[in-house]
Amino acid sequence: MAETNGSTAFSLVTDQAEPNAAPGEPLVEAVDVVKSYGAVKALRGASITVRRGEVHALMGDNGAGKSTLIRCLAGVHPPDSGELHFDGQPMRLTAPSDARDLGIETVYQDLALVQELQVWQNLFMGRELHSGPFLRRVAMRDRADELLGDLLVNAPAARARVRGLSGGQRQSVAIARAVGWSSALVIMDEPTAALGVQETAAVEEVVERLHKDGLTVLLISHDVEQVLRMAQRVSVMRQGEVVGDREADDTSADDIVALITGASREDKA
Repeated sequence: MAETNGSTAFSLVTDQAEPNAAPGEPLVEAVDVVKSYGAVKALRGASITVRRGEVHALMGDNGAGKSTLIRCLAGVHPPDSGELHFDGQPMRLTAPSDARDLGIETVYQDLALVQELQVWQNLFMGRELHSGPFLRRVAMRDRADELLGDLLVNAPAARARVRGLSGGQRQSVAIARAVGWSSALVIMDEPTAALGVQETAAVEEVVERLHKDGLTVLLISHDVEQVLRMAQRVSVMRQGEVVGDREADDTSADDIVALITGASREDKA
């Protein structure tokens, strides 16, 4: 189910997988991406391939370049050099709206939710449904309830104000907003970093549901055990480069920690 408002469509998570999309094929690729901020070289030729239908984890210590790389993929910061590909074609992103037009949505650590607004208003902010000059409030609330109920076990009501939600519920609302507008890739930047054990488990369950429904997820996390539970592939960054890329089933926590700390490194082809 999708309804257009201008050039944007709102879809339920169960509609995300494209009929002709082949799981396991490259969806988004960064090739030798370089990005500097003044004298600071944040990315030094970073390369990553995110495949359709996978939960792909990106790990690394603070300052490794993870956030810069995802901001390049999300259209926030254009690379200084290197290439970005989407579905095998060159991807030129000059603004976040360019990435969103391709179906790439990002959940940042600050969530970007408006505390005083209701859940449904946050889900449709900037992408409201209209009938002529009038807002379709009932349709948006119904869509919000449908999406949240499909995605979350203990879903907050669409009319609930965000300021009254727990940290885990707020994180889930931010994820639901991204999923609702994404048709290709959801990027999550440390989605459980500030959550307790139960809330972390709830967010992990959401990610698992996305994977089962065929959506592609790029997950940034510091939690090695979490990554090995949730991801099918793990990439590790260090000092602005991707120094390792492995199938999660073929690696261990010790191997990943060694890549993060620089005790080992893979030679990338």
